[in-house]
Amino acid sequence: MRSNPIKLQSLKSKLLLAVFTLVLGSGLLISLLVTHRYSVNLLENLVTQGQYLSKTLALEATDKILTNDVVALQKLLSDQTGSNPNVGYLFIVRDGRILAHTFAKGFPMGLIGANNPQSDESGHFLRIASETGEEYLDFAWPVLSGQGGTLRIGISEKPYRSRINRLWLQITAITIGILIAALAVSYLFIRRFTGPLTALAEAAESIDSGNLNIDIKLTGQDEIGRLTISFNHMIDRLRNYTQILEKRAAEIDRAHGQTRRSFEIIQKIGSQSTLQDVSSYLIEKLQKIVTCSDLVLLIMSRNQESVFVFAGDRLTVQPRASIGDEWKLLEGLEDISFIDKDNLRVSIISDAFPTAHRFAAFPVDFENQTLGTLLVGCPKVCRCNAEDLEVMNLILQESAGAINRAARHEEDLGRIKSLLETQSEFNGIVGKDTQMQIIFKLIQDIAPTDATVLIQGESGTGKELVAKAIHSQSLRKDAPFIVINCSAYPTTLLEGEIFGHEKGAFTGAIRQKPGRFEQAHGGTIFLDEIGEISPTAQIKLLRVLQTKKFERLGGEKTLAVDLRIISATNKDLLQEVKEGRFREDLYYRLNVIPIQLPPLRDRGNDIPLQARFFLARFAAEQEKDVREFTSEAMRRLLDYRWPGNVRELKNSIEHAVVLAKGHRIEVTDLPTALCSTEAVNRIHPSRTIPGTEANLLREVLEECGWNKKESARRLGISRSTLYSKLKKYRISPPKTIPSPTIR
Repeated sequence: MRSNPIKLQSLKSKLLLAVFTLVLGSGLLISLLVTHRYSVNLLENLVTQGQYLSKTLALEATDKILTNDVVALQKLLSDQTGSNPNVGYLFIVRDGRILAHTFAKGFPMGLIGANNPQSDESGHFLRIASETGEEYLDFAWPVLSGQGGTLRIGISEKPYRSRINRLWLQITAITIGILIAALAVSYLFIRRFTGPLTALAEAAESIDSGNLNIDIKLTGQDEIGRLTISFNHMIDRLRNYTQILEKRAAEIDRAHGQTRRSFEIIQKIGSQSTLQDVSSYLIEKLQKIVTCSDLVLLIMSRNQESVFVFAGDRLTVQPRASIGDEWKLLEGLEDISFIDKDNLRVSIISDAFPTAHRFAAFPVDFENQTLGTLLVGCPKVCRCNAEDLEVMNLILQESAGAINRAARHEEDLGRIKSLLETQSEFNGIVGKDTQMQIIFKLIQDIAPTDATVLIQGESGTGKELVAKAIHSQSLRKDAPFIVINCSAYPTTLLEGEIFGHEKGAFTGAIRQKPGRFEQAHGGTIFLDEIGEISPTAQIKLLRVLQTKKFERLGGEKTLAVDLRIISATNKDLLQEVKEGRFREDLYYRLNVIPIQLPPLRDRGNDIPLQARFFLARFAAEQEKDVREFTSEAMRRLLDYRWPGNVRELKNSIEHAVVLAKGHRIEVTDLPTALCSTEAVNRIHPSRTIPGTEANLLREVLEECGWNKKESARRLGISRSTLYSKLKKYRISPPKTIPSPTIR
């Protein structure tokens, strides 16, 4: 209770003050009335006494005045003042002469004319005061009808006033006693009366300060008691109502917070582009709403043949058969449902919920169709709040549009990726660069023929793969494909390897051996590193190309073969011809259909494609779960110049897969050559601004079928600008290579 410096503000003080004022005022009023009445009576008695005494003395003094007995007259006056203490003075005056008086210190002459009788038969009294302030009732009475003079008697008021004062003091003492008794009794009564009221006031102040934990004890069955009971009931109702309000306020705050978070989540999900990002963000936010944090999102594809499964932090695509008939159970849900674990015996679900006893299933509907289901793994005793589950359901339904958009986008990307992979992979050769696409088309055109093909390119560019692709696309695909590495044999042995030898043809020839040409009869022979053969072998090879006939070493029998010759070299054969190291006529025989393979550094767009191709291949061979490259590792691959071309890239990826510790290839997993400062500082030409711009122009032109108007529109430039850039980078449409004529 707050202290109050003004005590009279309390009801108790006011009541006591009222009692004090009432008793004191009543006592004073009564004392005034009593003393006034008493003083009036005393004054009347005093006047009557004075009149009687004046008349009596006047009669007694008549004889003495007539006899002129001054001594007796003086004695009469003195005896009277001695016997009556109320008489202050006496004197008789006649014709202005004092006959007798009782003043011991001399007669005051001013007193003679102060009072006179009104007639000869009656006296007169007057209240006068002495110089000392003492008051008297002065009576003037005629003696012998005025002939004997005037008797003057002064009766003092002092005894009269003393009696009045004593009466006043007595009445005051009685009044004070009554006042004290009244205050004591009133205090006890008021205290009993105001105690509950004080408690009620303190309780009301506590309520004002927000404290409702109060309870006033009942003190009686009177009005105060009933008021206390009513007040306690009011406090109970206030306490209950306050608890209800606090609970509702907490629920409103919680609902407001959930609604705000829900809208933030929905808004954020709408800004995500891929299903991986949408699912990852959605699951992360939903895990903060419910206690059970094991969540799996299942989204069915449009063709109902596959399911997108987001579990943990990974999005995978599973065939419909991996879920089986359980999908019908999930598809038939209309609201939040709980499903026993025994009813969902699916490996991808069981792996995600190893400790769950049942699942809370949330249907994800979009445009009155079941898009998918969110599963929450619940333990044996689920502590999830029903309201939290409703919030999750609301978020899912509001996010269904974004999930559907992301899922369809994922499907489209998958189809595009599959299409691109199909187009970028040709008989084991991976490449989507324009130059490689032209080579793929050329292979398709020349494969059905028997034209001789010369494949040129740097070491490691995949010349043997191109030769195998030509063979596999040709009419000879079911016949042998024989490979001769011309640089692997000395000159003396190369001819025997190519044409074969008879028994005894040279030292060590203990038996007849068919040559590679004979083995390739009906099929294709691939002469790798053709630029390394000796001039003698070049002459014999030229004869075979012309006649398709040859003899074994040491033999005389001419053998005829039906085969196709594909050769390859990393040398510039035309320069070799100019320098006299390679026969010109053989060069032109081999160079019927030339194929120039570009180095890997000139087709940087193929690096990520081939890197992922080799990653998947070696991860499967090594039985390791390595799925992707870090952005820094991919940047190192793109920035490296790859002097060893595709062969070096292949070996580098195999090296990285062997060393990888996690799901991704890190920079530290790559070979040292790729991580060196020199390699990092060498920027790939295709990563420069001109190279990137040229690649972009080629890609857009190919997408538009070399329609320059449409390409300029997509690029956001005018056709004149496009033409100038094509001229600047010397970009021209690919020329259709006519089918070669077999001579």
